[in-house]
Amino acid sequence: MRLIAENLGGERGGETVFSGIEFALGDGQALVVTGANGAGKSTLLRIIAGLLPVAAGRVRFEGGGEDFPSAASACHYLGHLDAMKSALTVKENLCFWRDFSGAGSRGVEEALETVGLGGIGHLPFGYLSTGQRRRAAIAKLLVSHRPLWLLDEPTAGLDKASEERFGGLMRKHLDGGGIVVAATHLPLRLEGARELVMGMVG
Repeated sequence: MRLIAENLGGERGGETVFSGIEFALGDGQALVVTGANGAGKSTLLRIIAGLLPVAAGRVRFEGGGEDFPSAASACHYLGHLDAMKSALTVKENLCFWRDFSGAGSRGVEEALETVGLGGIGHLPFGYLSTGQRRRAAIAKLLVSHRPLWLLDEPTAGLDKASEERFGGLMRKHLDGGGIVVAATHLPLRLEGARELVMGMVG
């Protein structure tokens, strides 16, 4: 599989945020997107995910077959918000995403154990700390299979142990032929990842 951006441009509020972005990623490859606040890192991920329209150029996803004909269909998007219902339990939230997106390599309980949240699946999501909420959101990546992970500040709110655990999950995803695009201000443990530094337009 390949994720390809060709002369990609993005807008926010009708104003150009970035232009001329080009990259191609294949199986097992990662791209770390850095740059100042407002440079368009989140906008880029949202465009790849199909959540925002392309202002110029195009995004292609090749080799995904009938299951994943586009980047939008092939991706897990982990944004600033955790996309969980506060009143539902952690387990109920993950079961919803599993049922919505299709089963993955891990069951709900195993996914919670993997992110260090074993034994608290019965708690309402709203009871969790900031770091626990982020780890529960990361567990969404595990309960449903998607080859493309789009990660916006994925380690925000995580302690060092959780950062290291998540680094291992990203490496395992890449080792299995997955693709990662991560926007971050913080160092990610992704040896060999390519880097895209985004700058302000104008």
